[in-house]
Amino acid sequence: MVYAIIETGGKQLRVEPGRFYDVEKLEAEPESVLDITQVLLVRHDDGIVIGQPIIEDATVHTRVLQHGKAKKIIIYKMRPKKGYRRKKGHRQQFTRLMVETITLGDQSFSLPITEQTPQVDTPES
Repeated sequence: MVYAIIETGGKQLRVEPGRFYDVEKLEAEPESVLDITQVLLVRHDDGIVIGQPIIEDATVHTRVLQHGKAKKIIIYKMRPKKGYRRKKGHRQQFTRLMVETITLGDQSFSLPITEQTPQVDTPES
């Protein structure tokens, strides 16, 4: 199992190859490739590499899938018996990233390519 801990948008996130993640909105076009160099930790089959605070030769290669808005959050404030009521809503913007590979020095870790299932021939009646 290979994973990395990256920092983006002021948050730390554990990512694995072949999965998508929603992060704070990034200025990138959909279907563009984005390389994240703020890698704090990489775990692979040979062991764990921990940065101090980041790993210099580690990169997470991602593809931007889309931009969107999260579910609406309602903020409601009220003071009883004072006639004070405030209602606000907020929708946080996000960018959906697909993690393609994790690179550490000259090693590259990606999702293993599975062979397609062979077609089974059915006997004719």
